[in-house]
Amino acid sequence: MTGDTLTARPGATTAGSPWRIRFSGHRVRVGAIALLAAVAYSVLGLVKLATYRATTFDLVIVDQAVRNYAAFRLPYIPVRGTFSGRGMDYLQLADHFSPIYALLAPFYWIHDGPGTLIVAQAVLFAAAIPFLWRFARRVLGVVPAYLVSVAYALSWPVAQAVAFDAHEVMFVPVLTAIMIERYHAGRNRAALLAMLALLLVKEDMGLMVIGVGLCLIVIGDRWRGVLCVTFGLGTVLLVRGLVSSVFGGDAKDYWAYGHLGDEIPGAVLGIMRDPFAALLLPFSEEAKVDTLFLLVWPTLLLCLLSPLSLAALPQVLERMLSDRAQWWQADFQYSAFTVVILFCAGVDGLARLLRWTKRSHDASLKLAWSAAACVVALTLVPRFAIDQLYHPAFYHEPKAAAAAEAVSKVPSGVTVEAVNSVGPALTSRTTVLLWTAQSHGAPWVVADTARWDFPFGSADEQLAAVDDLQANGYAKVFERDGYVVLRRD
Repeated sequence: MTGDTLTARPGATTAGSPWRIRFSGHRVRVGAIALLAAVAYSVLGLVKLATYRATTFDLVIVDQAVRNYAAFRLPYIPVRGTFSGRGMDYLQLADHFSPIYALLAPFYWIHDGPGTLIVAQAVLFAAAIPFLWRFARRVLGVVPAYLVSVAYALSWPVAQAVAFDAHEVMFVPVLTAIMIERYHAGRNRAALLAMLALLLVKEDMGLMVIGVGLCLIVIGDRWRGVLCVTFGLGTVLLVRGLVSSVFGGDAKDYWAYGHLGDEIPGAVLGIMRDPFAALLLPFSEEAKVDTLFLLVWPTLLLCLLSPLSLAALPQVLERMLSDRAQWWQADFQYSAFTVVILFCAGVDGLARLLRWTKRSHDASLKLAWSAAACVVALTLVPRFAIDQLYHPAFYHEPKAAAAAEAVSKVPSGVTVEAVNSVGPALTSRTTVLLWTAQSHGAPWVVADTARWDFPFGSADEQLAAVDDLQANGYAKVFERDGYVVLRRD
């Protein structure tokens, strides 16, 4: 024992299960927090699905992959393949290396549809809460642990992720929570298994493993740290350079660093040629600065005092050094990859600060910080997606009835090109392709000529595309409130 709050602690847990007797009341209360969070997250996603505000990109993409896994087929995602010009037999593993989606397949045997993904995602995000609570309790005490858990449940990165369809990030908070808490408890094997599972989530998760290695090196667990850095780097290079291409992908699809250089070696050389410019790049846009501040503010900046923040650093730099504006912003799911790490870093950062100031046993300061973290989370709620839950307008979409009627006109078992907002309602019983200006010749088409929808630039472009299809043998079978259903004669 070195006194470092992150050092593995073989004696940190009591004999037997720490939940069984002594913490039985906590078990119920922590479970209740997780259950309420899962319900709120589920409602947020299911309402958007029911009111035609979920999207084909990405809910249908994930649905098609998991549906194929559930049928013991390869995870083909025709909606993504046709959009990128790679055909109907394009594999999800070529788009993003996320074999962990196969774990969701059994749930499709119970209920076959994108709603299953939304609920599973909600449960997985909430499942991080018990592990976060255990870590915070061990470091700060019982009441602060509850407050930190509530702060995570209300946190803006989780809110944005559950409000935007379903993504592979759903697995990351619980796995990172297990990894950190189990390592801190001296259960290195469980921590290792959680870290290895992260590599099955996405092709860039090796960066997080590198960050974990840097953290371990700093806290003195050097040989494990060096192994993690080496293994994480090797995984990134292997998956990017070999695995994606084996499954039919292209490493250039998500290369967003052309301003630094071609491929990883070129980017590294570009950074080395002008390190000062690279250092300023994460702060070069207002959106980047805003997101960076929002990442650290929920812990009142104390996460910056902890080596645990190093585990999040490579993932954050991957976003901020890129040339893709959506990666910088706080509006999407990307910040949820690091949210648990930063909360744990905040807990550890406070413990370090108290130790440095000789106030390690000051329970009032621990309570004050955790309460402040909870208050910060509450103040950010109105700015992000959870805010929608208590607004009646969220539960009503004026065009939902017309959308439902349009969907009902499409028979089951067909291939349909559907506007982005309608695809999720059709994917359970049809093969959905994304409706674009480039026709894929599907026998059925559902358009929305009353408003802009990805990937069209305007509603007028959809209207022109509909006219073009009618001139080329498609007949209009339904039209209401801008929704148009076409069938090829």
